[in-house]
Amino acid sequence: MRPKAAAATPKPPTAKAMRARSTIRRQRPHRNVARIPEIIGRLGTAYGVPEWRPHRDPVAELVLTILSQNTSDANSGRAFVRLMERFPTWDAVAYAPLGELIAAIQPGGLAPTKAPRIQAALRDIKERAGGFDLAFIADMALEEARAWLRSIHGVGPKTVACVLMFALGRPAMPVDTHVFRVAMRLALIPARAGKAMMTPEKAHELLEAVAPPEDFYAFHISLIKHGRRICTAQRPRCPECVLNDLCPGAVKFHPELRRRPAKSV
Repeated sequence: MRPKAAAATPKPPTAKAMRARSTIRRQRPHRNVARIPEIIGRLGTAYGVPEWRPHRDPVAELVLTILSQNTSDANSGRAFVRLMERFPTWDAVAYAPLGELIAAIQPGGLAPTKAPRIQAALRDIKERAGGFDLAFIADMALEEARAWLRSIHGVGPKTVACVLMFALGRPAMPVDTHVFRVAMRLALIPARAGKAMMTPEKAHELLEAVAPPEDFYAFHISLIKHGRRICTAQRPRCPECVLNDLCPGAVKFHPELRRRPAKSV
């Protein structure tokens, strides 16, 4: 008789995950947290289930994420195309005259701020990695990879998560303005983190702690689509929302959606 294989020892949760879960426990999470798989399913039915196709170019994703800050996808895309047309290599971008780089990425907005940030990040990457091939990060443990990227000059949690998810196919949760807004309205994250107000930067850890890692990509993309089409910053279209029966924010914007008690017969 073949002996039973020993059960694998579960890996202990990371310090980051423990902090996030501790915050959630202290805040008494809303019942919607337990319904995240259902929320993902409803949004998938509404918008289609996105296919996760990492493109394996971490540096390009890092630069594009910096360009995307405080602008539309169309504008950041135009800025990235112009950047690639003007400079043939990342070395050329990193050491270009600042004025030329600013002119190249002007369509993305805030070019005088973004250009030196891009150059500082690229120079830091070259100094530490000996070039611009970051494929080795794919073989790192997730938290090690996150820490390596986070230590790049001027790189924050959203940029790190975008590189991990979109370039390398790693389970990370980028939180942009749409994801943050929809998650807050659905009460998936608390309004405060301890004594301070909740921010998109703090929301990364909390959402990663409660959403299934295999659904991070679908969750992220679906929340963005929902935030752009229905759950807009101004005048959200709650009556059309596939989540309005779950959403605590719906009745604040549309009191007519409040359920009335059934009349006794």
